[in-house]
Amino acid sequence: MIVIAGKNTPAEQIQDIVEVIEKEGLQAHVSRGADRTVIGLIGSVAPKLAEHLRQMKGVENVVKISKSYKLASRDFHPDDTVISIKGVNIGGGDLVVMGGPCAVESAEQIDEIAGLVKAAGGQVLRGGAFKPRTGPYSFQGIGVEGLIMMAEAGEKHGLLTITEVMTPEYVDICAEYADILQVGTRNMQNFDLLRKLGTCGKPVLLKRGFSATYDEFLNAAEYILAGGNPDVMLCERGIRTFETYTRNTLDLSAIPVLQQLSHLPVISDPSHGTGRRELVEPMAKASVAAGADGLIIEMHTDPDNSMTGDGVQSLFPDQFAGLLQDLEKLAPIVGKTFSTDKKPLELFPSSVNA
Repeated sequence: MIVIAGKNTPAEQIQDIVEVIEKEGLQAHVSRGADRTVIGLIGSVAPKLAEHLRQMKGVENVVKISKSYKLASRDFHPDDTVISIKGVNIGGGDLVVMGGPCAVESAEQIDEIAGLVKAAGGQVLRGGAFKPRTGPYSFQGIGVEGLIMMAEAGEKHGLLTITEVMTPEYVDICAEYADILQVGTRNMQNFDLLRKLGTCGKPVLLKRGFSATYDEFLNAAEYILAGGNPDVMLCERGIRTFETYTRNTLDLSAIPVLQQLSHLPVISDPSHGTGRRELVEPMAKASVAAGADGLIIEMHTDPDNSMTGDGVQSLFPDQFAGLLQDLEKLAPIVGKTFSTDKKPLELFPSSVNA
């Protein structure tokens, strides 16, 4: 249930409403938008309380929300969430590009690629230190050592870093070295991991499960939000269909649908979404045209010999740079801001939920 108050409702009246809600043992989440203030109620709301709230000063309406996800819903939070990390905004009209290898292989490899990502105009360095693989004998990543290598490369070249975390036990160590923590498709419904990420204090990029519905996806995000972490990004990375030509089917319709249902930023992953290098560029552009707030793209200096064996979906550095140049032209056409001008990161960390 939500309580809708007018934009000119005094702060004192908003506080009175919150106190009434909390007195009944419920949680109140206040979201101040440009046109109205929405107070979300978490918990079972008795009809008597709803009627009481409806009659309070400053209240325009009380509306029951039927969705199982509350905090992720745009009904609860009408305005777009903007996540700001060291001067880089994710959401709110800015386009962010995350680029790098599937996995960190060595200090030299990740340092070279970080320089190339920065030179092309990317803002975030991606790379896995822990890799969930379908086969138990495949390369699984180099662990904490890889986190340190990537953190050093990111700091050297002025890039944010994002890495995948696989278990609750590794959340704290990943949060120590990375700016953004990624939840892979196989862990979208790892609820113990999601609960832990709700308390990690770092932004989270949550990838859609390869067979998950929008409702299941948003409920997974709800676990993180309910834990107290407001900085969640939704990532469409392709779903499993009957088609075998591509690794997955990138669901472009998910981008506008999720933006209608939720206020959270939406990122597209055309690398995993197609699994084919020649399709990454057109699907990246299509994702931006569909309204994506950002892209996460695999790029490797020698993709055909990458340790993960996923090089077939990784761009070469010149392809990555060419794509970003095209995105600079495309972004303003679809109402996005993106520039390949290299700007230094702020020296201090910050994360706000607007």
